[in-house]
Amino acid sequence: MSDFLSELRAALGADAVAEGKAAEALAQSRWQRLGRPLAVVRPRSTAEVSTILRLAHAAGQPVTAWGGRTGLVEGAQADGALALSLERMDRILEVDPAGGTMTVEAGCILQSACEAAEAKGCQFPLDLGARGSATIGGNIATNAGGNRVIRFGMMRDMVLGLEAVLADGTVVSSMNRLIKNNAGYDLKQLFIGTEGTLGVVTRAVLRLRALPASQDTAFLAVDAFEKLPRLLRRLEQGLGGALSAFEVLWADFYQLVTSAPATNRPVLPWGHPYYVLTESLGGDREADAERFLRVLTEALETGEIADAAIAKSQAERDEMWALRDDVGQTSRHRPIYTFDVSLGIADMEAYVAAVRASLAERWPAFTLMVFGHLGDGNLHLIAGVGAGGPEVRRAVEERIYRPLAAIGGSISAEHGVGLQKRDFLALSRSAEEIALMRTLKRALDPRGILNPGKIFEA
Repeated sequence: MSDFLSELRAALGADAVAEGKAAEALAQSRWQRLGRPLAVVRPRSTAEVSTILRLAHAAGQPVTAWGGRTGLVEGAQADGALALSLERMDRILEVDPAGGTMTVEAGCILQSACEAAEAKGCQFPLDLGARGSATIGGNIATNAGGNRVIRFGMMRDMVLGLEAVLADGTVVSSMNRLIKNNAGYDLKQLFIGTEGTLGVVTRAVLRLRALPASQDTAFLAVDAFEKLPRLLRRLEQGLGGALSAFEVLWADFYQLVTSAPATNRPVLPWGHPYYVLTESLGGDREADAERFLRVLTEALETGEIADAAIAKSQAERDEMWALRDDVGQTSRHRPIYTFDVSLGIADMEAYVAAVRASLAERWPAFTLMVFGHLGDGNLHLIAGVGAGGPEVRRAVEERIYRPLAAIGGSISAEHGVGLQKRDFLALSRSAEEIALMRTLKRALDPRGILNPGKIFEA
């Protein structure tokens, strides 16, 4: 491979290619370890990405694209592969308030994109915990979800067009700016949510929304699971489509993030089984605040909520969201195993109870932290069983994933499949679906060099 790396250096410049310990250092993110890549290459343009993939294709060299390296399913694992980092391609190319679009390079940080949109009086509504390090390209590759899916949809719903480079270096530039465009196949869908296995995204046209004039946030206590969906529907109807977040924290997670050494303190007293963080975004500050209060008052009167705290300032709003985002507190129970599943709201209570019972049967001192975007059917579960290692991980995975098959759930709501969930893909996808995925993979990447082994075995 020395000839291959020499060709890369000659084409891109020596400063664009890191090898040895320098490459290994780049593979150690604070979120995960990404193996020992052959080298890390950092292109500056789509043309350079095309050159890299053309050379890799000719050499049969595996390539794994890197964004912010914040994934949780080993989708960016690059052991022995050429890691293609988009970090230098981070420019915001255009913000068009009139057209409601933003054009960015794939390495653009999500938070930077959001701030640039806001500076022009617009909103890019994707919001997630890794907003300060996740990249737009990575968000596209994994079809990121986050806190506002209930209103704005997944990343797939926010991408109008994109540019991607295929395995052989061919550049497919489909930089559509139109909301409606049914002229043939929607080619961008080949690259959204496919985890860099069919091509490397280099640029994107994003759909912007109007910047809200109001933001009303509340933290609620709920005493029975069956009240949660009733509360959700009340908020959806009563707020006239302005509901943007409905996050639920099970009691043990809420206690964890509001007790030392956590720096957050309880917004509402302990003792309730469920806590809801809800938010509404609207266009009239006074009228929206009045409507928000009225709907919550009605929910209190009907017993759908047992207690409530409404944020009166941005500082109080930040305190509430800090509780939801403080997932790092779960590291107290190391080793831990993180899961991201999707299922019908009606099935959630029984599913969580079944998982707890199954874990307790083998590990009586287990912990299970449950929280998530209940409004869109997405739960995050973090299990600690007091032991680590591949065999233990597999045993925990079996207890989390197997019950989903019978209720039509998904092993991955928003994090992707990567390596960690690959063996369980058949629980959520039929044999025919997986066969079609493989057909697409062979057609677009005949030598199998793009992120090999991710989603399904090479």
